[in-house]
Amino acid sequence: MAERLQKVLAQAGLGSRREMEELIRAGKVSVNGQAAEIGVSVDDEDLVKVDGRIIKFQIEGKLPKILLYHKPEGEIVSRDDPEQRTSVFDVLPPIRGGRWIAVGRLDFNTGGLLVFTSSGELANHLMHPRFEVEREYAIRVRGELLPDQIQQLKQGVEMDDGPAHFTSLIDKGGEGSNHWYHGVLKEGRNREVRRMFDIMGLTVSRLIRVRFGIFALPSRLKRGRWMELEPEQVVAALKWAGMDVPRPPEGSKGKVVIKDKGELRRALPPRKPRAMKKSPIRAPLNKQK
Repeated sequence: MAERLQKVLAQAGLGSRREMEELIRAGKVSVNGQAAEIGVSVDDEDLVKVDGRIIKFQIEGKLPKILLYHKPEGEIVSRDDPEQRTSVFDVLPPIRGGRWIAVGRLDFNTGGLLVFTSSGELANHLMHPRFEVEREYAIRVRGELLPDQIQQLKQGVEMDDGPAHFTSLIDKGGEGSNHWYHGVLKEGRNREVRRMFDIMGLTVSRLIRVRFGIFALPSRLKRGRWMELEPEQVVAALKWAGMDVPRPPEGSKGKVVIKDKGELRRALPPRKPRAMKKSPIRAPLNKQK
């Protein structure tokens, strides 16, 4: 089964379909040694290169993979690091004929939920600013915000790279000098939460992302461990994102076989998978645009 070239490149995680069309127009894409044209179709037997680099891809006919990872502090979200620090990609399971694409990032000193997928199109969809996907954080600070400061952070503060605001900021209490808040943003700028609290004169001592869109960090998922979503959860995520659900290949019965509903495939060290009663997929408070 063949697919349009720009769609295949987007699914491989190189960018949006529109960006891939621009690459093709610029003559940077070749198929089987020939300069590619907009609208050409490719299949698994074709050799596709972008700027001379071979692109590995799979023609969609099955569901993409989605994986949730509980990132500990002290790991980077990058495959290339001059300092050779531990990368989140070092602990993820391999994908045959593909690679994991991180949906957004967390900085070195921030932990919590990271979403990975094998679909570049899904990753770009979730990260694009126009979709305003919510990111929820548990924030521990030294000190305590005053009521008018909470209101100011919700209304908006001016930063070097433009205004920023929490759509929700809830006081979760605390003991001693430490105080916890839960805040929700609809964008993912570098160190945004920390910088917003800096403006209020407070230092963030711990930052944990607990939700990304409808993906919630499972309470039983320990730091440094991952879980792969089951097919029905992937379908729910694609529908929430407004994307088409791939049709089963011709000749199949079109039914997803699930060994054990809710079963998790976990990271090393190996463990016998256990069913989770609570799904990591949450119903969105507001339907995604």
